[in-house]
Amino acid sequence: MSEDPFADTETTQEEILAATYRALCTEGYADITIKSIGEQFEKSPSLIYRHYEGKDDLVRSCLEYLLEGFESQHTSGEFEKPREELDEFVTSMTATDLDDEERQFMATLVALRARGVTDEEYRQLFTRSDAILKSHLVSIIESGIDTGEFQQCTPESVAETLLAILSGVSTRQATSMSDEWVTGVRSEVNEYLKLRVYAE
Repeated sequence: MSEDPFADTETTQEEILAATYRALCTEGYADITIKSIGEQFEKSPSLIYRHYEGKDDLVRSCLEYLLEGFESQHTSGEFEKPREELDEFVTSMTATDLDDEERQFMATLVALRARGVTDEEYRQLFTRSDAILKSHLVSIIESGIDTGEFQQCTPESVAETLLAILSGVSTRQATSMSDEWVTGVRSEVNEYLKLRVYAE
């Protein structure tokens, strides 16, 4: 399992969000309830109602916390090894060796993104998520151009292309019984990067 984003909680609210995250990883969005979140919470479940109005309020707050954590860790705008950074990003987004909790959380994110079709708050949340990921990729690509590792290209367009492909990978992985095809997609992404991005 990847590093727990809630390993160092300091406040009651963070502990509640950590419980929500654990519930999402084990049960998914459709099956979690305030009760099941409370079972993951070491303090009195009544505290949950003091801070949050309901299940969706909790889930959105949890996702916002994760986004803020990612954003705070990737705000330098400069990367010493941009090619390695880009490769690691693509690798993480096309991984197939996921454990059950990682697969469940990926499926949860896909289900929540689908809610954005009719729920404006979720739509705003995922619009922000896309913007943060795009900004991260643009920074990597710009750093690569500056260091000479990458050829001249349009960072914004490359970032949007990668996100569109990788978002499709996540959606298909979460809604398919097989992921053998992911290797082929990763190979084609590598060919795209060699042709359009990498200097050599």
